[in-house]
Amino acid sequence: MSCPVQHGSSGTITLDPYVKNLRAEREALYAAGPIARVDLPGGVSAWAVTHHEAGRATLNDPRLVKDIAHWEDFQQGRIPESWPLLSTIPPAPTNLLGTDGAEHKRLRLLTAKAFSARGIERLRPRVEEITTELLDAMESKADGRLDLKGEFAFKLPMNVIGELYGVDAAEHDWLRDMYVKFFSAVTTPEEFVHTYTTLERYYDDMIAHKRANPAEDLTTELLNAGENGDSLTDLEVRGTLQVVVAAGHETTVNLLCNAVRALLAHPEQFDLVKKGEVGWDTVVEETLRFDPPTSNFVFRFATEDIEIGGTTIKKGEALMTSYGAISRDRAEHGEEPHPDTFDLTRNKGRHISFGHGPHVCPGSHLARMEGRIALPLLFERFPDLKLAVDDSELENHPSILVNSLKELPVLLRP
Repeated sequence: MSCPVQHGSSGTITLDPYVKNLRAEREALYAAGPIARVDLPGGVSAWAVTHHEAGRATLNDPRLVKDIAHWEDFQQGRIPESWPLLSTIPPAPTNLLGTDGAEHKRLRLLTAKAFSARGIERLRPRVEEITTELLDAMESKADGRLDLKGEFAFKLPMNVIGELYGVDAAEHDWLRDMYVKFFSAVTTPEEFVHTYTTLERYYDDMIAHKRANPAEDLTTELLNAGENGDSLTDLEVRGTLQVVVAAGHETTVNLLCNAVRALLAHPEQFDLVKKGEVGWDTVVEETLRFDPPTSNFVFRFATEDIEIGGTTIKKGEALMTSYGAISRDRAEHGEEPHPDTFDLTRNKGRHISFGHGPHVCPGSHLARMEGRIALPLLFERFPDLKLAVDDSELENHPSILVNSLKELPVLLRP
């Protein structure tokens, strides 16, 4: 059912935590841009950047920082510590999401080696192997309805990131369920606190186990990093694990689901792929633009008054980046084909769905490679794959952050 986008006083847009009409919400945000005032779940107000040029500029602006100490509403006690979205804003600058400048560069250098283009390329054979194993396992369910998200789109990146960091395979499903709560916009304050502290304990236990039982994985490497006196503290290791394990699977899950959905909903575009006129790399990039895996990213905080597009973000105010709205920018992507159209022949514009500037997603190379491997192998194995329900029946998880379907029911061999 279509739901209208709610507008508050003075043109403020209220983001729907249940994500009933994401398409309309993106368009409303874009139309209100380049900077729009938004109301978030829990009665929290902030700014959103919704145009491409302004998005690139603000992601590179050193006057906008990640440190929550600069958020006036939080420091004045107007944001309760049980606000669920605080789970994505580190209370102390101990990871890539919560630091800027030299400290961010230090943490990035100590964690980026595994996610370099060269480092990721070494993973290609293993990604292909895991993909084939998952497709083989799906054969036994090929005659009935199957949740492609749970059985394939989740398991592939979770297995890859899990092997990289030494996460026990038996814990993958538990982590999936925890991160569903972690990213939810409708988690109760009590459940939010429980989820957040449970994940902290999980990673603390994991660090203690790796110290006692070193292994050939990236968690052990993090613990041994910085031999010249620049080592990571346990809090920094925990913060890094929290970021890479969450982002390392969530982004690819959404990319794979959104690509399958877009191809099945646009058979004329899919035909271009089948005929070899368009490559799978193009499918991945147009999916990232058309239906970004992250809807909104919170927050940066203004350290002084900043004017953008005729609007002033005052010192101490919060700004989020609305990737869904930015992907609809006509100035960047053209009027024809309309940016709200999935078009694999699009030849104008470049998306910034993995971010831009110093905070660009370090796992973007891995997500792209997983998509370019998994999608063709999936459709090669199951060329007649189709949705088991009408596209209009697909539901999003209740999150204003991640653009994630609850499930993707399909028929592999209808």
